[in-house]
Amino acid sequence: MSRLVVSMLTICAGLLFSPASAVASPCQAFAGFHNLPGSPGLNIVPVTLEDSQATFTYITHSTYRIDSPAGVRVVTDYAGYFGDGRAPDVATMNFAHSSHWTPAPDPEIGHVLPGWDTAEGGAEHYLEIGDMVIRNVSTDIRSSEDGFAIENGNSIFVFEIGDLCIGHLGHLHHEPTEEHYALIGRLDVVMAPVDGGMTLSLPAMIRTLKRFRASIVLPMHWFGDFNLQAFLQGMSDEFAISEFPSASLTVSAANLPSRPTVMVPPRY
Repeated sequence: MSRLVVSMLTICAGLLFSPASAVASPCQAFAGFHNLPGSPGLNIVPVTLEDSQATFTYITHSTYRIDSPAGVRVVTDYAGYFGDGRAPDVATMNFAHSSHWTPAPDPEIGHVLPGWDTAEGGAEHYLEIGDMVIRNVSTDIRSSEDGFAIENGNSIFVFEIGDLCIGHLGHLHHEPTEEHYALIGRLDVVMAPVDGGMTLSLPAMIRTLKRFRASIVLPMHWFGDFNLQAFLQGMSDEFAISEFPSASLTVSAANLPSRPTVMVPPRY
């Protein structure tokens, strides 16, 4: 990109957003400007690939722990258990079932981000902490009582560490819309529920993941080996299938696999 174009983009960003909100999102680069607090969605700030990495540890159910190079720790779909070690700096939660949230989070957790706000519209989160940016995109869930949709009951959380774009689909009940895909942007790593019944059906989840075409898919939320194997079989035509080399997996933006890969964590 020429210096003139970069200068013009910088000027436009300055006109449209206050200096405090002019934060570039590599995951939303050139996807257009979106109404997300603090995020213009324009990639005009250089990133350091050496710092664009994360370590993933599967805790249980839909809970992964994400650790950044600067030591920021996140747990996803936190329901009161975050595994061994210190409390996370951030916990995300979703509303579909009590196994995805808790009314009494550990007081040592600095930031608890509920992924729903059904009374006032979708939850809106934009958090800059250390070397990580965390934001969300609201989706709907089905009511456990009558099956009808509850608007904005779930969030797809996006975690940005330098140029590495990470998504957690939560308790996703429907295929994302074109607007959802635009708001989410590029995903290099995506954590996806693969039970095939309580969340998306397996055919719909496989379509969704092939649409995202993240370099790495981390399955979660399966209820037996049968569900997991059915998911892996459905993905195997376009994705390689592998396993974590140890209890945790470190992923770098500079060394993503050349073929999209499903990485299966150790069973809990």
